[in-house]
Amino acid sequence: MTTATEQQHMAGPLSAAVAHLCTRLQPQVSARTAAGFREVLRRLSAPLQVAVAGRIKSGKSTLVNALIGRRVAPTDVGECTRLVTRYQYGTVDRVEVVFKDGRKQVLPFDVGGMIPNDLEVDFDEVSHLEAYLTNAVLRDLTVIDTPGLGSLDAASVKRTEELLGVAGGSARHRAFDGTDEGTEGKEDEKEDDDADLDPTSRNAVAGAEAVLYVVTQGVRADDQQALAAFTAATASREAGPVNAIAALNKADTIAPESVQGSDGDVWKAASLIAEKQAATLKPRVADVIPVIGLLAESAESGGFTSADADALRQLAALDDATWETMLMSADIFVSWECDVPTGTRTRLLEKLDLYGIRCAVDALRADPELTAGALRRRLLDASGLAKVRGRLDAVFRARADGIKAAAALASVTALAHASGDAGERQRVHDAIEVLLAKPEAHQLRLLEALTLVTSGAVNMPDDLAEEVLRVGSNADIGDQLGMKGRPQRELSAFALERAGWWRSFASFGATPAQSRVAHVVHRAYFLIWQQLREQAG
Repeated sequence: MTTATEQQHMAGPLSAAVAHLCTRLQPQVSARTAAGFREVLRRLSAPLQVAVAGRIKSGKSTLVNALIGRRVAPTDVGECTRLVTRYQYGTVDRVEVVFKDGRKQVLPFDVGGMIPNDLEVDFDEVSHLEAYLTNAVLRDLTVIDTPGLGSLDAASVKRTEELLGVAGGSARHRAFDGTDEGTEGKEDEKEDDDADLDPTSRNAVAGAEAVLYVVTQGVRADDQQALAAFTAATASREAGPVNAIAALNKADTIAPESVQGSDGDVWKAASLIAEKQAATLKPRVADVIPVIGLLAESAESGGFTSADADALRQLAALDDATWETMLMSADIFVSWECDVPTGTRTRLLEKLDLYGIRCAVDALRADPELTAGALRRRLLDASGLAKVRGRLDAVFRARADGIKAAAALASVTALAHASGDAGERQRVHDAIEVLLAKPEAHQLRLLEALTLVTSGAVNMPDDLAEEVLRVGSNADIGDQLGMKGRPQRELSAFALERAGWWRSFASFGATPAQSRVAHVVHRAYFLIWQQLREQAG
């Protein structure tokens, strides 16, 4: 049974409806499937799980630290960077090594408060790490740091692939590859009867519900493959929604002169490249946002100190010729003769790089009275982290109820398929259809339509696929309509016009598969129009 406490932590009414479905079906399915349903219930009451994935050395762990607001994830290559690590809320800070046989061992933080690079245990026996932190941001978002794709370590790549669904194919037939790994979705406390879960059933409810994919300036074929695999593993209603955004990290390393139309501005150059990458990666990702992970980590996690601010204040007092010379390269910045010690300048480079140092000095020259705290906030603004967080909120948190409910339905269906019982599969299918027939469940239908299109299961012309992605990937009505900031009457008229267009397309211009999607999009526009009309009074 779902407890009252668990119900209180449900992301919303859709999650509660799926939880009720699981509870009601438990007496009607096999013991193994019922054990899987209990894990689904636990996942429904847990925070949304977002995996941070990407190629090796793309800066994933640095960005994880910035998002969490604490420098805890190791960024230097070591054993821990080859493991999946789940960062979740806890009342006491601790890290646990989880072994493949289910054993757990508490891992002490290093002297800097970070997870140590070396575990001092038999690495081959380790499944993953569980980090519990008191940081408030983790109350409603579990962040999963993954090993880099493209690593020379095949085992580390395999762990990441299992998390993203690469290894085992579509969950509508089977969940991942049936091995004992990939159990990262398990929660800290487990009921005794979860021993009934076999590896296939465990994997059917494991894995991330959304992904933040970290890219650098060059998007490579394996980036595309990893995102395509995540899409395939979460395609159609049976396997849940595709929910991915990408972050163009290390935006400060882009040479603006190499990007046409940038006018010599780093952020304009990064934005132009991000737009091109978004076009390349769609419909796999909803958006690509530029960010400087190192600057964000230093400014947000306490790495930037008042001593750093004092050193930057000394640099701001240098004459223009000396200062511009020092900024020509990192080597010159460190070795050029000036009153700021070489070690101090090296530390500033490690925390801010040349771009962040220039930003800080420019800010201090414009306003010499800036405090260390105000300067830190300026650097945080310059990092682009706020936009990444805003997009996470818009794409993930605001839609957490639908994302979690659809992912739970994915697991429910996968568990029923894994049972091998045709009658059980039919009972689960019928129960899901009853749930989806309810008007309040339309968001799940929209997510299904979105994932059918993004996975390639239903082919749509590019402009229509883009429209489905826009309507299905946003929570704000202005964003859904592509008319953010426009007057309400314009939004209302546009929603009604598009509702009519999609209804006509469904009836006269679409294939049967396209028609199924078109009816859902028509309904979405009609509901938006109704909502706007109600708001207008």
